[in-house]
Amino acid sequence: MIVTARIIRLAIIAITLAAIPSFAQTGWPNQREADYLLKDVRFASGETLAELRLHYITLGTPRRDAAGTIANGVLLLHGTSGSSASWLQATLAGELFGAGQPLDASRYFIVIPDGIGAGKSSKPSDGLRGRFPHYRYRDMVEATYRLVTEGLGIRHLRLVMGTSMGGMHTWLWGERYPDFMDGLVPIASMPIAISGRNWITRRIRIEAIRNDPDWNGGNYDRNPTHYVYTLPLAAMTTESVVRLQETGPTREAADAMYQKLVEDARRNDANNQLYALESVMDYDPSKDLGAIRARLLAINFADDEVNPPELGVLDPAVRKIPRARHIVVPAGPETHGHYTYFRAAIWKTYLAEFMHTLEATQE
Repeated sequence: MIVTARIIRLAIIAITLAAIPSFAQTGWPNQREADYLLKDVRFASGETLAELRLHYITLGTPRRDAAGTIANGVLLLHGTSGSSASWLQATLAGELFGAGQPLDASRYFIVIPDGIGAGKSSKPSDGLRGRFPHYRYRDMVEATYRLVTEGLGIRHLRLVMGTSMGGMHTWLWGERYPDFMDGLVPIASMPIAISGRNWITRRIRIEAIRNDPDWNGGNYDRNPTHYVYTLPLAAMTTESVVRLQETGPTREAADAMYQKLVEDARRNDANNQLYALESVMDYDPSKDLGAIRARLLAINFADDEVNPPELGVLDPAVRKIPRARHIVVPAGPETHGHYTYFRAAIWKTYLAEFMHTLEATQE
């Protein structure tokens, strides 16, 4: 069968749009970017940095209560492969931050940080390479807490919400700082240690990097590239199996999709990839869920192969939390598996209801 160049082009375009929507929006009310420098940072590993840079974006204006403290703060946390800019993509920002939308930027002061190792925050590729501290999720949460409290002077948040890795961080925020927020919305995440297929797919990518002939213990002069041929494995669980088949209905179209994913992977630094993949190794909020006091809404997706509902994790988890519930968005023609979290139009109604409940309890 002859496959036209048009089909292959469509395959490439489709996987790009399906995986991570683009076109960040700008011009939100009082949109600003800045860096905050944390001094004398000690990581859980015992490693230290004299200075750690956290980059962040803010939207909106702080509103202060009678005591002079910021009362309308919202913290948004990105996924493993993302950054603060992820939240400005049209499929998120255009559905969440506009007038009358769930996180109206004229009403809330929205803080969107780059986690350690991501975006414009400190990362191995800045120069330390394999000597960069081996950070973990709890280090990332603590650093962001310092940014919010020390850097921005916020003592209480209206909401903490995150997607994927950011969703996992959201569970940890609720446990570590139970009185610091009114609401928690973890999206596309589960409150258990990473294991099973999720960990094995990560381990494959980790070992591919560590065993790359150009790796040199992370202290390479030229970015290793042999390992990139394994990185498309991630798309096999983050994208819906139905969307993958639609994008690659023939072997030629699937090959084009694979090559696009490989070329995208070449642009990433190997150390940055490795550290991000390994940072999850201390994640396990399952034992302390009862410490969460804030209202919580967990949003997951029926076709998410990273966090498959079939594992039956969320029902027993939310029963341990006094004011928690979870929803599973059904699969449909517009869902994209794990990456449905990029498409707020699909799930923002649940968030709007949750925010209404939060506001009603404060009146």
